[in-house]
Amino acid sequence: MSEKPQTPAAKPTAMPGSELRNSRMHVVGMPVEKSENFSESIKRLIGLMSNELFLVCIILTMAVISVALVVSGPKILGHATDILFNGLMKRNGQTGVNFTALHHTLEIALSLYAMSFLLSYVQTFMLAGVVQRTMFTLRSEVEAKIHRLPLSYIDRQSRGDLLSRVTNDIDNISQSLQQSLSQLITSLLTIVGVLGMMIWVSPILALIAVVTVPLSILAMKQIAAKSKAKFIAQWSHTGALNGLIEETFTGHAIVKTFGRQREVEERFSVTNEKLYEAGFGAQFMSGSIQPAMMFVGNLNYLMIAVVGGLKVASGTMGLGDVQAFIQYSRQFTMPLTQTASMMNVLQSGVASAERVFQVLDAEEESIEPASTELPEVKGRIAFEHVSFSYDPDRPLIEDLSLVAEPGTTVAIVGPTGAGKTTLVNLIMRFYELNSGRITLDGRDISQIPRSELRSNVGMVLQDTWLFGGTIRQNIAYGNPLATEAEILAAAKATYVDRFVHALPLGYDTILDNEGGAVSAGEKQLLTIARAFLADPAILILDEATSSVDTRTEVLIQRAMTALRSKRTSFVIAHRLSTIRDANVILVMEDGRIVEQGSHEDLLASRGAYFRLYQSQFAGAVTDLA
Repeated sequence: MSEKPQTPAAKPTAMPGSELRNSRMHVVGMPVEKSENFSESIKRLIGLMSNELFLVCIILTMAVISVALVVSGPKILGHATDILFNGLMKRNGQTGVNFTALHHTLEIALSLYAMSFLLSYVQTFMLAGVVQRTMFTLRSEVEAKIHRLPLSYIDRQSRGDLLSRVTNDIDNISQSLQQSLSQLITSLLTIVGVLGMMIWVSPILALIAVVTVPLSILAMKQIAAKSKAKFIAQWSHTGALNGLIEETFTGHAIVKTFGRQREVEERFSVTNEKLYEAGFGAQFMSGSIQPAMMFVGNLNYLMIAVVGGLKVASGTMGLGDVQAFIQYSRQFTMPLTQTASMMNVLQSGVASAERVFQVLDAEEESIEPASTELPEVKGRIAFEHVSFSYDPDRPLIEDLSLVAEPGTTVAIVGPTGAGKTTLVNLIMRFYELNSGRITLDGRDISQIPRSELRSNVGMVLQDTWLFGGTIRQNIAYGNPLATEAEILAAAKATYVDRFVHALPLGYDTILDNEGGAVSAGEKQLLTIARAFLADPAILILDEATSSVDTRTEVLIQRAMTALRSKRTSFVIAHRLSTIRDANVILVMEDGRIVEQGSHEDLLASRGAYFRLYQSQFAGAVTDLA
C-alpha cells in the first residue's frame, strides 16, 4: 500500500473578499451530500432507458442465448473427454479412439463458442448505443432544467460544483453503465445457467458449490455498504475542488495582485486532501471485494475437486462429468467475482447519479402562464406595494410603489446595498415578489411568460459578458435576425465601429469571455451595441458606462440618449453626472425610496441626493450654495 501524500498541515484560510454573493456556499466548507436510497437511484437510472425498452429486450434476449451457448460448452467438452478416455481404455479386447465422433463434438463446441462471441459482440454494440442515447437525453434534461431553475438556486451553488455535476458526473454515469451493465447482465444470466447445468450433472456437487454463495454475498454486501459512502464523498469533494479551481482561475489576476498564492495553495491542499482520502477509501474498499470473492471461489473449487475425485474413484461419476463440473464451478464463481468487481464501478456511477438527480429535483421557477401574444408594448412600469427579500429574516424592499411612464428615463441612485439592482431584477422576473405586484402597461408581469416579458427588455450590466465568437456575432446576439447593415448601424451608433477598424480582422475578430483583443471598456461598448440592436421597448442600464474612460463616456451618453428615445429606461448609476437629464431620479436607502424628483429639484431640497452629489462634486455644490 502506498503512503499517503504529504500535504501542508494548514487550515483553509479565507481570502479577503472571497465570500460569494447572495450567501453562495464556499467550496472548501461545502458539506458532503448524504446518499439517497441506493436501490431507488438504480431504479431511476434504469427508468432513464424506458425509451430504449425494445432494444433492451433484444439485448437481453441475445444475452440469454449467448450465455446458454457458453454454459453448454463444458458439457459438450466433457462428452469429448469421455470419447477420448473410453477410446484409450480396452473395451471388449479392442483399443481405439472414435476420431470422427470426437471431431464432430469439438466442431459443435467451437460453433457454440463462435455464435456466443458474435451475439456478445452485437450485444455490446447495441448496448453502447442505448447507454449513449440515454446519456444524451440526460444531458438535454439537465440543460433544460438549468434554464428552469430560479436565479436564487444558481446564486447559492458553487459554479464549479454545478459544472462538475453536469459534466464530470454525467460522464461518470455513462462510463459506469457502459462498463458494468453488460457485465452484470451476462454474469447474472451465467450464474443461473451454470447452476442449472451443475444440478443436471451432479446435484450433490451443485449443493457443495452453492454452500459458498451466501458467504460470497455477505462479504460483498458488507464491503459495498462501506464503500458506498466513500464514493458519495469522492464525487462531492471532486465538485468542491472544481469549484475552488474555477473561483481561483477566474480571479487569478486578483490572487497575483494581492500576493495570496500561499492561501490559495493551502485551500487547494485541504480540499485535495479530502478528495484523496475519500477516493482512496472508495477504491480500496471496493477493490477488496474481488480478492475476497476469489478466496471464497478457491475454497469452492477445492471442495468440488476433492469430492469429485472421490466419486470418480468410486465409479459413481464419469471423468468427463467431473471435468465439466470443475469448469462449471469456475464459470459459477467467476461471474460472482466479476459482479463484485463491478460493484465499485456501479456505486461510483450511482453516487454521480444522485448528484445529478439533486439538480433535476431542485425546485423550479413558478409555473409559466399560457403563452399569449402581447399587444404592442408601450412601456408603463408600475410597482404597487412591492416587498421582497433574499432572506426572510433580512427584509430588503418593503412596500415600494412607483410608476415609470412610457418613454421616460428613471434613474436610480443610492449607496451600495440599497436595493438598486434588485429593483431591476424584479422587473426581469429573475426573482419572485414576496408581496405586491409589478405591472407592464397595466398587466401583472407574473401573468406574462418570462420569455415574452424579457424579449421586450434590453439590459446592459456592469459585468460584461462575451461568448466565444466574432465581434459581429457578439453584437448580433441582441437580434439574431439582424441584417449586416443593422449590425453596422448599431456598432456606429455606440462607437464600436471606431475601434473595430483598428483590429486586423475587424468584425471577424474572435473573442471569448475574457475579451481577448479588446479592453474592458471596449467590451462594455459591445454589450451596449448588443442592446442597441435588440431595439427593446424597455431599457435597463446597470452602471453601463463604469468601465469606459471620460471621453468615451461622453460618446456613450450621446448614444444612450438616442437609445432611450421613446423607451422606458431604468438607469442605475453611481456617477451622478450621467443621469442629470433623467425625467425622474429615485434615491434609495435600505430598500426604500427616500427621495424622488428631477436633478434640480433634488439638489434644491438638500436631502439625500444633495449629500450624494456633494460627495462627488463638492466644489460645484459649494458654488451652488
